[in-house]
Amino acid sequence: MTALSLSLRSALALVVSAAGAFLCVSLGTVLPWMIGPMVAMALTTMAGLPVVRPAMALTVGQVVIGTALGLFFTQAVLAQIGGIVVYLLAAALFAFVLGAVCAVVLRRLSGCDIRTAFFASLPGGAAEMSILAAKLGGRTDWVAAAHALRIVLVVLTVPPLITHSGVHGHELWAASMAEVRYAGLFAMLLLAACAGMLLYWLKVPNCWVIGPLLATAVLTSVGLDSSAMPRWASNAAQLLIGCALGSRFDAAFLRAGPRFMISVAFTVFLGIALAAAFGYALAQVSGLNVATAILATAPGGVTEMSITAKALQFGVPVVTAFHVTRMAFLVLAAGPLFSFCARFFLRIGR
Repeated sequence: MTALSLSLRSALALVVSAAGAFLCVSLGTVLPWMIGPMVAMALTTMAGLPVVRPAMALTVGQVVIGTALGLFFTQAVLAQIGGIVVYLLAAALFAFVLGAVCAVVLRRLSGCDIRTAFFASLPGGAAEMSILAAKLGGRTDWVAAAHALRIVLVVLTVPPLITHSGVHGHELWAASMAEVRYAGLFAMLLLAACAGMLLYWLKVPNCWVIGPLLATAVLTSVGLDSSAMPRWASNAAQLLIGCALGSRFDAAFLRAGPRFMISVAFTVFLGIALAAAFGYALAQVSGLNVATAILATAPGGVTEMSITAKALQFGVPVVTAFHVTRMAFLVLAAGPLFSFCARFFLRIGR
């Protein structure tokens, strides 16, 4: 593929994504700037049309969103998060249990091996879970396809359900400032990108979200407010992320077995239901807003669920903290925990 051809296909992907976004805006859907591009790109790539996501689309979108999320981490917010550490850890442990339960169901329904079922069911990063599956003998392509489907189904299901539930956000969770100062914004994004690059070199998962988030959160927590994030930038970032998510539905995704993918869809909905029940119980014990707790424990990705919390005006820092903690726990512990429980998992996987 020539450079010109690649550029044209990337440009076409952006046009398709923008068309999907504007259609969803006109229809008044939830998260139109992410869901519209995601669905439009998924349909386009599965139809075999010549579109390729722009090379830096996901990275740029994550840097902007990570920076925007960091603006919520004021000193008062950090103090409150410090008071719920035990709940963060409990939710991370629950995510492992949830993944194990869904893995058993997925194994029974699809007939796949237990290693593939396990790493396809853990609500961690797709890349990280695929790598772990490869190391332990699972099918990397099926694991990657399962996580692509999981993220899309969670994004298409959880935000609309919460929106139509009638639950409203809490006014406490506001960004540190409302004024856009473009000089400060440029400096802040530059620092955020450098932080992301540092974590990339250190091979930290989700580096392009976590790095900017941490860098901006540090500035915000000490009162160095550079700028608010303009709405157009946030919308553009969501469009790029949606474009990247939709592009995962490619030929490799279509090659995954139909029985396996149908089974994955069932376990995703099962996981959403079980996580919602856990989130509701967590809200009763911790005093968190119910919708915030459900978003915080939903089996989606940190980027998608944090964007949802921001768009629906729920506890952005709380949701972000829960998902970052869960991601770190699963990435670090999933391999050792599977090995520790291998005898049990392999016995039920026969």
